[in-house]
Amino acid sequence: MFTLAVESHIMIAHSFADPFFGPAQNVHGATYAITLEVTTARLGVHHVVMDIGALAAILREVLAPLDYKNLDEHPAFPGRTSTTERIAEHIAHEATAKILALSGAGAAPVGDGSEVRVVVRESPTAWAAFRCPLAS
Repeated sequence: MFTLAVESHIMIAHSFADPFFGPAQNVHGATYAITLEVTTARLGVHHVVMDIGALAAILREVLAPLDYKNLDEHPAFPGRTSTTERIAEHIAHEATAKILALSGAGAAPVGDGSEVRVVVRESPTAWAAFRCPLAS
């Protein structure tokens, strides 16, 4: 399997509705480091997983509606559910749709176990990830 990854970051505010989260029920800020990976069993016509510039642009496009926003107000996280795991899931689904919409020689080969994985790092020692198939 081959993997291509790009990274970026976002700054957000959010809170959690559930008492399980203790003081994080209050509005607080976070800066997340985000890694977007595409894994494929085979390389494309140019001997790459996909165009790295296209993948970087997709990540920036997917993160833009989250960056410097209060996720308590974002429709993807109803009921104040913007946990690190849910953020990773949201980014992965949004990125997968955009990757599948690409065509031409720079697009990623799909099928054969191809997948998208997103890692959201809260700190250098704590992170959550979500992966989903890259299949049309």
